Amino acid sequence: MLKKLQKNHRLPAPCSCYRVFASRCADRGFTLLEIMIAIFIFAIIVTTIFTSYTSLLSGNETSDQGTASYEMAKNCLNQMIVDLESIHLTLPPGYSPPVLGEPPELYRIVGEIFDIQGVSFPRLRFTSLAHLSFGGKTEKGIAEIVYYVQASGDGNYVLKRADNLYPYETFEEKAGDPVLCTDVKSLTFKYYDQDGTAYDLWDSDDEDFGYSTPKAIDINLELAESSGSLWFKTMVTLPVYRKKKE
Repeated sequence: MLKKLQKNHRLPAPCSCYRVFASRCADRGFTLLEIMIAIFIFAIIVTTIFTSYTSLLSGNETSDQGTASYEMAKNCLNQMIVDLESIHLTLPPGYSPPVLGEPPELYRIVGEIFDIQGVSFPRLRFTSLAHLSFGGKTEKGIAEIVYYVQASGDGNYVLKRADNLYPYETFEEKAGDPVLCTDVKSLTFKYYDQDGTAYDLWDSDDEDFGYSTPKAIDINLELAESSGSLWFKTMVTLPVYRKKKE
């Protein structure tokens, strides 16, 4: 009887069914739909990463260009400040108004405006002790300095600085004149007299200005950039100036 019960209560092998199921799962693989979904998700991830990387590179390029423009404008305005703060003038009683037919006064200040390919730009002429020597020279003296704008071949404008020691010849634009600033979009000079009145032009040899020189000069510089414009501004108070002749 005991043997009969043991025979009737024998348990089935528990792992035989599992082995069959595991074998079927291993042989199943991925369907075409699952593969297409995986490729689609991967494409979205790659596109997102590429877009972010491109945007980062573009932002870095814009930042680098802006930094270079700021540095160039800073150097340009700093040079102008040094030149104007070292200005040389003839003051009374040594100064006397020019006589008709005689050469203009050597140390005059002249601010003019010229049309350059349809755009108005100023030209400023004065004399200064801030002469810059090139080519290993160590010459010193009172230099005639002229700021002027030229059109460049790419449709933009450059600001140049002419620097010549005495004897001063009739001014001519030269290819060798150093460039102070490139990508110039606009440039203005404002001249202030002893009463604070602003002028767009100036001529210290002219009776209309009382044969005086400006007391201060305001400089506004606009540079063209891919994202728009960069504006820079400074005002230089001249260390000496000649008052209006009464």
